[in-house]
Amino acid sequence: MGAERKRPRQQEKKTLNRSFGLLVLLGVVLVLAGLVGLVYAGVATLTSMFLFGWLLLVGGVIGLVHAVQSRGSSYFWLAVIVAAVNLAAGFVILRRPEASAEALTMFAALLFLTGGVFRLAGSLVVRGSNFGLALVQGAFGILLGLLILAGWPGNSLYVIGTFFSLALLFDGLSLIVVGLGSRRVLGMVGDDSPRTGPDTADTAKRSARGQEQSHI
Repeated sequence: MGAERKRPRQQEKKTLNRSFGLLVLLGVVLVLAGLVGLVYAGVATLTSMFLFGWLLLVGGVIGLVHAVQSRGSSYFWLAVIVAAVNLAAGFVILRRPEASAEALTMFAALLFLTGGVFRLAGSLVVRGSNFGLALVQGAFGILLGLLILAGWPGNSLYVIGTFFSLALLFDGLSLIVVGLGSRRVLGMVGDDSPRTGPDTADTAKRSARGQEQSHI
C-alpha cells in the first residue's frame, strides 16, 4: 500500500519539477529576447508596433463579432464603435509604425511627467511614512519625461523598444527566480506518505498479537 501511494506522489513531483523547469526555460528565453531588444532597440520598437497593431486588429474583429452576436442589446452601438476604433488604430499603426512610435513616445513622456508631478505634489502634501520614496519616484518620473521630450521625435525609434525590452528582461528574471525557487522548495519537501519499513511491520505484528490475546 505504501509503495502504491508513493508512486503517484513521485509522478506528481516529477510533473511539477518539469513544469517549473519549463518556467525557468521561458524566463531564459524572455531574458535573451530582452537583451537582444536592448542591443537592437530600433528593431524592437518596430516589432512592438507591429505586435500592438495586430493585437488591435484582432481585438477589433473579435469585438465586432461579439457586437453582431449581441445586436439586440442596449450596448450594441457602443461595442461597434469600440471595435471600429480598434480596427482603425490597428490599421494606422501597421501602415505607419514610425509615426505611431512617435505618438506613443509623446504619450509616454506626458504620462511620466503628469505621474511624476502628481506623485511629487502628493508626497509634499501628505508627508507620510514613504515620503522619501515617493519624492524620489516623482522626481524620477519628471526627469524621465523631460529627457524623452528633449530628444523627441528623434528618440521615438528607441524609447518604445527600450521599454519593451526592459519589460521582457524583468519578466524573464522574475520567471527564473520563481521557477528556481519553486524547484528548490519542491526538492526540500519530503514524501508525506506513511513509511512501511521493518520497524513499522514489527509494530503492526505486535499490536495484532496484543489484540488477539485480549480477545482470548
